Amino acid sequence: MISSVLIANRGEIARRIIRTARELGVRTIAVYSEADAEAPFVMEADMAILIGPAPARESYLVPEKILAAARQSGAEAIHPGYGFLSENADFAQAVIDAGLVWVGPPPSAIRAMGLKDAAKKVMIAAGVPTTPGYLGDDQSVERLSAEAQLIGFPVLIKAVAGGGGKGMRKVERAEDFAAMLASCQREAAASFGDDRVLLEKYVTRPRHIEVQVFGDSHGNVVHLFERDCSLQRRHQKVIEEAPAPGMDEATRAAVCDAAVKAAQAVGYVGAGTVEFIADASEGLRADRIWFMEMNTRLQVEHPVTEMVTGQDLVEWQLRVASGEPLPLSQDEIILDGWAMEARLYAENPATGFLPSTGPLIHFRLPEGDVRVDSAVEEGGEVTPFYDPMIAKLIAHGVDREDAAARLAEACRLVEVYPVKTNAAFLAKCASHPDFIDGAIDTGFIEARLEELTVREFSDAPTLAAIGQRLEAFMEADTPKADVWNGGPSRLLGFRMNAPRAAMHLPMSVDGKTVPLRVALAGGTLSGSLGDDWSWDITVEDGRALDDVDVLPAAFGDDLLYVFEGGDVREFDFTSKVGAAHVSVSDGVVLSPMPGKIVSVAVEAGQAVVKGQTLLTLEAMKMEHALAAPFDGVVAELSATAGGQVSEGVVLARLEPALDIAS
Repeated sequence: MISSVLIANRGEIARRIIRTARELGVRTIAVYSEADAEAPFVMEADMAILIGPAPARESYLVPEKILAAARQSGAEAIHPGYGFLSENADFAQAVIDAGLVWVGPPPSAIRAMGLKDAAKKVMIAAGVPTTPGYLGDDQSVERLSAEAQLIGFPVLIKAVAGGGGKGMRKVERAEDFAAMLASCQREAAASFGDDRVLLEKYVTRPRHIEVQVFGDSHGNVVHLFERDCSLQRRHQKVIEEAPAPGMDEATRAAVCDAAVKAAQAVGYVGAGTVEFIADASEGLRADRIWFMEMNTRLQVEHPVTEMVTGQDLVEWQLRVASGEPLPLSQDEIILDGWAMEARLYAENPATGFLPSTGPLIHFRLPEGDVRVDSAVEEGGEVTPFYDPMIAKLIAHGVDREDAAARLAEACRLVEVYPVKTNAAFLAKCASHPDFIDGAIDTGFIEARLEELTVREFSDAPTLAAIGQRLEAFMEADTPKADVWNGGPSRLLGFRMNAPRAAMHLPMSVDGKTVPLRVALAGGTLSGSLGDDWSWDITVEDGRALDDVDVLPAAFGDDLLYVFEGGDVREFDFTSKVGAAHVSVSDGVVLSPMPGKIVSVAVEAGQAVVKGQTLLTLEAMKMEHALAAPFDGVVAELSATAGGQVSEGVVLARLEPALDIAS
């Protein structure tokens, strides 16, 4: 067994590798950027070395800095994790040339499978069925457009060096092809340094099936069964599971055997994943499942395979890299139960899933029988420099229904503030009746997006919490100096046993000003919030007595935030009457995070329709289209292509379109 390993990665996967290495007695060395100086993985490693500024291109993506850290630390091996340099064949070769152990496949295998077009040619030669499409060298817009017409729309544009859903666009109409191609090429160049693309036929009812394979240096290759990663949004996996629903034994054998054949064709060693696309219009059938690509690394979703096989895949990686044979033969690998993983992202479903950054003032993840692989902890910060995934929640059950129920409940128990997350969205996905029935494909989320992203709160518990907050105001022994109703308001004298009294208090709910009216008569606190909510709470000895439990809530001097179902509702008691509130309803388009404007699609004075892309912002390794909030005219435009912007900067302002008929 190797004695020490440098982890050329960060966040959740670095912590994951450290955990197994510690169990095996392997010394761990972390490398970190300035932004990650106080990150949990840095604290948990046996040694940590600073390798550069926050941007990944100046730290985690610089091979020379990684190798220098390995020499400095005396590391025997380098584990690349996933992402960053994990599928960089030149880096793998440099590690080997430096006399270090590369915890991954041979550089030749990475090269053979690293470019999607070349990989498909290898698979065709090996007899593995592949998806129809265009793999040619002619990358002109004219040739690609013509090939797309021949394939037939919809088509999928994919970066040949792509991965992780980046550099991928679905094109529905011929007239959109050129613009989508340009966007895909920009993202591919920024993410992989290679803007070449291939085209594939877009399967209208696709399922994403992948097989975990493992090879050793003694010529052995096995599979650890399949995973289903069909629940996706913008080609990014959201919920993964093992095994795949609806997979019969004959189809499983055919797909897994094809995956082993693919690995053998390139002399594969270590952990890898062979990805297939399945046409699920007639269920899962072996003759309608095609090879897409091979990821020559450990996958983000590897925990679901670990849960259903009882194996530690990081341990397998370290043992194979040490020259040992595979721990088990094929017939010794047993499938047990069902597992599901949800990716917890720092993103806001209410704003089109734009990433959310900032300090983690409150951060609670579920405990108990659900596995949690987290990148961050309370008191840390989500920065704009890296992928927004902050944790993975993994549930194991006796069957699929059991696993889904456990996963949905785990997502509901997530409490994060003020950073926004997709926890409530994940809970809705995992508990949706169609998901439970196994009626899934890669279009599942898009077809149900509105119902999966609607924010839902139980009135009574939330209002009970507000009532408790107001009681704290009323029972205070000192005046409140907040400006309510235009001047200082003393809540002294507003007592439970005093004659009826009433206050009209402005406050904000999730950033929107809403009038709050509170009245107290005897032992009953009555109130109304806007036009939607009203309530009565019985008060006794300064406490609210109600049949419902107050949900988990945290209090600041003037702030209350209540957690429910994985979501959070924020109540701010410092609002002032008449205070200006900037929101999309005002036509103001703000930068949701620090980033770079890569393109501006409109001009000042131009008429636009709701949902039309105004500009594209690049941040957190992804492009984010900012759209018009309503039909209108671009009254102001301050964004310019190539410009760097901070969070909260006004990029554009729209004025509503006039109704000429009226």
